[in-house]
Amino acid sequence: MSQPIALDIHAHLVPVDADRLPDLPGVGWDGARMEIDGHKLGVAALYRPRALLDWMDREQVAHAWISAPPPTYRQHLRGDEARRWCAYLNDGLAGIAGAHPDRLTALPHLPTQDPALAADIARLWGGPGWRHFSMPAGTGDARALSEPEFTGLWAALDRIGATVFIHPGECADGRLRAFYLHNLLGNPYESAVAISHLILGGVLERHRNITPCFAHGGGAYPMVAARLQRGFDSARPDVDGRATPPDSLLSRIHVDCICHAEAPLHLAEQVFGRGNVHFGSDWPFPMGLLEPGAQLAALDPETRKRILQTNAAALTGVPNREKDE
Repeated sequence: MSQPIALDIHAHLVPVDADRLPDLPGVGWDGARMEIDGHKLGVAALYRPRALLDWMDREQVAHAWISAPPPTYRQHLRGDEARRWCAYLNDGLAGIAGAHPDRLTALPHLPTQDPALAADIARLWGGPGWRHFSMPAGTGDARALSEPEFTGLWAALDRIGATVFIHPGECADGRLRAFYLHNLLGNPYESAVAISHLILGGVLERHRNITPCFAHGGGAYPMVAARLQRGFDSARPDVDGRATPPDSLLSRIHVDCICHAEAPLHLAEQVFGRGNVHFGSDWPFPMGLLEPGAQLAALDPETRKRILQTNAAALTGVPNREKDE
C-alpha cells in the first residue's frame, strides 16, 4: 500500500469549455482531445479532473496543486490574444478546483512571454486566500527572468507573498531535436537557467516574500550550484560580488522530488535543504511519479516521510499530523 502523501505540488489539467473554445484561434476540440497550434495534445486524462481525483484516492494523495502543462503555454501569443487564452486557462482551472476545494488548488498561469500581462494577472488573482501561481521557466525566446521588464511582475508577486510553481517549457537549442532531448535534457537546462538568473540577477534578494518552487528537483541546478558559487567567490565578469552569495539564497528555493534516482534526489536535498523537497507527480505524464509507492520505495523511511508528508507544511502553513508507519 502507498504511504499517505500530504501534497502534490506538480499535477496538470487542461480545462475544457466547449462554449468558449470556438472564440480562441488556434485551438480545437474534437470531443476527446485538444489541438493547440497544430499539435494534438493526446493525453486523455489531462481533460478529466475525475481521473486525477481517482488517482489521488488510489495513491492516498490528500491535496494537489493543478497547473497548465507546457503544451498550453503558447508563448508566441502577446497582448489581447495572450490575455484571452490565459483567462480561459485560469478561469477553467479555478472552476475545477472550486468544485473540489478540499482536494485541489488551482495555480493561475502567468505568461512570461508578456511580463506586463503576467503582472496584471498576478494583481487580478492575487489577494487574501489566493497566492499560488504557476509560470514557465523561460519566455520562449532569448529573454531571461532577471531582465528589467520583469520588475513589475516580481513586485506584484512580492506584494502578494506568492508561492510560484515554475515549470520549464521547451528549450530552443536546435541540437536537442533528436532523441526527445528537448524534454530529457532541455527541461532541466531551462530550470537551471531560470534559477541562475533569479539568484545572480538579484530577484530573490530583492523580493523576499516570493517562494519559488521548481519542477524536477530544480533541474540541472543542483549539479552546478557549487560552480556558480565559485564564480561569485572568484569575481567572474558580470557577477556582482556585492550581492548576497548564491549559496545563501538556496534555502529560499523549493523543488519537487522528480529526480528519477536516489543520488540526484539527495543532491537536491543537500543543495536546497531537506525541508525544501516536496512530492510532485507530474500527473498524468509518463516522465513523472505516477506510481509513487513503487518509484520511491528505495528511499529510507525518514526521507520518504519528509518528502511525502512533513515538508508540505512549509508551503501550506498547515502542520501535517500523519503518524509514523
